[in-house]
Amino acid sequence: MHRGAGSVFLWARKMAASGADPQILVQYLVLRKDLSQAPFAWPAGALVAQACHAATAALHIHRDHPHTAAYLQDLGRMRKVVLEAADESTLKELAETLQQKNIDHMLWLEQPENIATCIALRPYPKEEVNQYLKKYRLFK
Repeated sequence: MHRGAGSVFLWARKMAASGADPQILVQYLVLRKDLSQAPFAWPAGALVAQACHAATAALHIHRDHPHTAAYLQDLGRMRKVVLEAADESTLKELAETLQQKNIDHMLWLEQPENIATCIALRPYPKEEVNQYLKKYRLFK
């Protein structure tokens, strides 16, 4: 059994016994919109790969957190929300805010260019992080 998974089972059992619904956990990603436009004009597949890299890294780094373990217990019910940041400076400003507020996240830097492309938060209850993300719209 994965380390930390025992606490998830106890948490789920407690929630079920109380009749309460377990919290809905969401993994938020914020992807740079300008990378899809000139002068960058990255193809859609490259952008999807950046979001996948960031999401996977955030899940791996925070794999021992009970929210991450609970999120991964039911793969068919995972929820992700992909938002857009206008450019690299906007993305880095968000990363700084998240760090200051102790919000667990991963700022993905594409190598070897060292370009910040995406932020992925570990899974969180929506209510805990939406105040930091509400100004970002869904990625189009």
